[in-house]
Amino acid sequence: MTATPEATEATPTIVLVGHGMVGQRFLEALAERGLTATHRVVVLCEEPRPAYDRVALTSYFSGKTPEDLSMTDMEFIATHGIELRVGDPAVSVDREAREVTAKSGEVFSYDTLVLATGSYPFVPPVPGKDAEGCFVYRTIEDLLAIEEYAKSKAKVGAVVGGGLLGLEAAGALKGLGLTSHIVEFAPRLMPVQVDDGGGAALLRTIEEMGLSVHTGVGTQEVLVDAEGAVTGMKLSDGSELAADMVVFSAGVRPRDQLARDCGLTVGERGGITVDEQCRTVADPHVFAIGECALASDGRVYGLVAPGYEQAETAAATIASDEASFTGADLSTKLKLLGVDVASFGDAHGTAEDCLDVVYSDSRAGLYKKLVISRDGTLLGGILVGDAEAYGTLKAFTGSVPPVSPESLVLPAGAGESVQLGPSALPDEAIVCSCHNVSKGTIRGAVTDHQCTTVPEVKKCTKAGTGCGSCVKVLGQLVNAELEASGVEVDKGLCGCFGQTREELYEIVHALRITTYQDLLDRHGREEARGGDGCEVCKPAVGSIIASLAPTIGASGYVLDGEQAALQDTNDHFLANLQKNGSYSVVPRIPGGEIAPEKLIVIGEIARDFGLYTKITGGQRIDMFGARVEQLPLIWARLVDAGFESGHAYGKSLRTVKSCVGQTWCRYGVQDSVKMAIDLELRYRGLRSPHKLKSAVSGCQRECAEAQSKDFGVIATANGWNLYVGGNGGATPRHADLLAQDLSDAELIRLIDRFLMFYIRTADRLERTSTWLERIPGGLDHVRDVVVHDSLGICDELEQLMRAHVAHYRDEWSETINDPEKLARFVSFVNAPDTPDPVVAFVPERDQMKPDLPLLSIGMRPAADVLEGSAQR
Repeated sequence: MTATPEATEATPTIVLVGHGMVGQRFLEALAERGLTATHRVVVLCEEPRPAYDRVALTSYFSGKTPEDLSMTDMEFIATHGIELRVGDPAVSVDREAREVTAKSGEVFSYDTLVLATGSYPFVPPVPGKDAEGCFVYRTIEDLLAIEEYAKSKAKVGAVVGGGLLGLEAAGALKGLGLTSHIVEFAPRLMPVQVDDGGGAALLRTIEEMGLSVHTGVGTQEVLVDAEGAVTGMKLSDGSELAADMVVFSAGVRPRDQLARDCGLTVGERGGITVDEQCRTVADPHVFAIGECALASDGRVYGLVAPGYEQAETAAATIASDEASFTGADLSTKLKLLGVDVASFGDAHGTAEDCLDVVYSDSRAGLYKKLVISRDGTLLGGILVGDAEAYGTLKAFTGSVPPVSPESLVLPAGAGESVQLGPSALPDEAIVCSCHNVSKGTIRGAVTDHQCTTVPEVKKCTKAGTGCGSCVKVLGQLVNAELEASGVEVDKGLCGCFGQTREELYEIVHALRITTYQDLLDRHGREEARGGDGCEVCKPAVGSIIASLAPTIGASGYVLDGEQAALQDTNDHFLANLQKNGSYSVVPRIPGGEIAPEKLIVIGEIARDFGLYTKITGGQRIDMFGARVEQLPLIWARLVDAGFESGHAYGKSLRTVKSCVGQTWCRYGVQDSVKMAIDLELRYRGLRSPHKLKSAVSGCQRECAEAQSKDFGVIATANGWNLYVGGNGGATPRHADLLAQDLSDAELIRLIDRFLMFYIRTADRLERTSTWLERIPGGLDHVRDVVVHDSLGICDELEQLMRAHVAHYRDEWSETINDPEKLARFVSFVNAPDTPDPVVAFVPERDQMKPDLPLLSIGMRPAADVLEGSAQR
């Protein structure tokens, strides 16, 4: 833990004005150099929250919360004694007295002042720009305001600006259910990053998504009604565009007013002028970093990577270390409205006598251009629609690739295409631009610092902790280096199988293997063949066989034959084992909808068997305290009343929650209850690597909490939005938006594909949330496979789901109708009529609970203890 100096008149003080992404990186750089132990550090933050990931701002509309976006570890702030003042910006600087006055009126003396005030959105000076319904797209508070207005007062939105943030804003409005327009003054979208060819490919793809794009025109006026609210826009070509909301995203300007007011030198077009050490040219005690700074090369950098480099340069200079910032790489890789867009190096071919190598497929929305010098050196490039090779190509920039440039732009399978891997990169190639980490540094983390995983390498080098575009290359480099060092990267499921769970799934599917023993004997590790297997692979293989049972010809009943020996504890008795040896029974209540008669049946059963009852978070009723021999008796009464197993015990679908939807709720826009019931009945009994939970909300108010589920559905005015990969457990994760405005049929088709792709590729006991973050390419890859059928397997995935639906059988009914299967439901095999004496209960709150003291001493129940009995 860093020792923080007690503040005295002799303690040097660093005041940081602004706490965005660059400001936070500056604080980390101070800590890394030990300066937080020798200096008092004060941070004046204007926004009502500490630093957050502004690059991922739009992910708020895909389910991320402001807390998810936070980049500030408050333990770090406390450990290093940093005085963080949120919502208290600097209002003036007295350079002569070296004092900063905050909005609160408090005055802070400084030895070093660092300005990281960022930028502000540029709003064209047109009439009506301040009307009700006009917004900017810059902060979390901006997004909250846009969301609120869109829900209550707008149906059509127009975004002024077709750059990065403009496209993200348009996508956000579309996600909120608005008809969206994009107005861009330049002749193409993203004019800074892409050329005409790339802009054309991007335009086609975005228009196919239902967004209207207007390029080559500017905004002349925002039209308003009598109350001053937005009704539309007048464009420079004389046309008018009807709209209820206008979002300005037409670029940013350096936020340098504080510097101007205190007499610091600023550029002609804005930006605080600094030298190569990021020190202001007018005052050696003042530094400027990030978007507010005009660097020594005459540029204001609006990307996070140069800002980080400036932060590190300023911290190093304050620590009396040698460092300089003379310019930065402007390469970017983005995912805009689901479209990959990347540019790197001299993307527009400004170098003298350079050549372009171009591949274009307008039908597929693909555009790839490499800029090559006469001697074959890769100078830069643009990728639209497919940026898979971005990390490798960017790292090769400035060198001659080992293959022809033509082969690098061709898609796989076309001509003599070549896919260069990271292993071909030279050691000096920069893999992570955000933190300037080379391939050699990453290799050193593995060979010299004994890092064996990507998280360890991230912690050691900071690679992959910025924008994240290099993480895939990072993983490939780590594995390649481990293998080159002689470290065997064993990806096997366990000591019995050298294959992963995904590989075992493919073997079972392709070869129609219906038993665990056959799989082990034919495909297990040599030393495991002929053995009994282990507790890791047996339930994993049992789940694979169960999920593929209709297709491979195996029994779908998990307690048939050999399958029974493969199951986890709960599956052995088709019920959840509780701490005192009793079991709980959870009947399925699809969508949480239940008739009064069925409620009465549950109450009568609970009363007659002396069971503790509780309503679950999944909108079901759980009955606790059943002895194992009572389970078939309870199931028989439930089945007779029309209930079936809720599979609360299995790694399978649990519930599909719902709100009451448009049938009852005045805010509902779709019938969420019907959809939830349809989904639960379709996917009931589906065995998977881990449990599955779902929910359907009838409107954007999200009362069913669908974004905390493995797959969640939220109604829109135009259909359904599908979210995937959520988790509300020990490691909560908001689900990501997979597709939007789907019809009923489209929704079910995509869920079919998603679930079967997850079952096919996930690891053992891997929830969808973890799987989505682990699988190469993450959400983008899953979307490509499930929505766009990039692997050509969607027909097969749908067929697998149809087979599951057609062959579904209720496990409780199967059991109570088969005397042989009923024989296993006893406490003691040698005394089948004897109940377990340790399973006993005591009264509590008009119900009963386990007699835990009895359980702890293992004695028979006393006379005043209530036994779980069918006679009560």
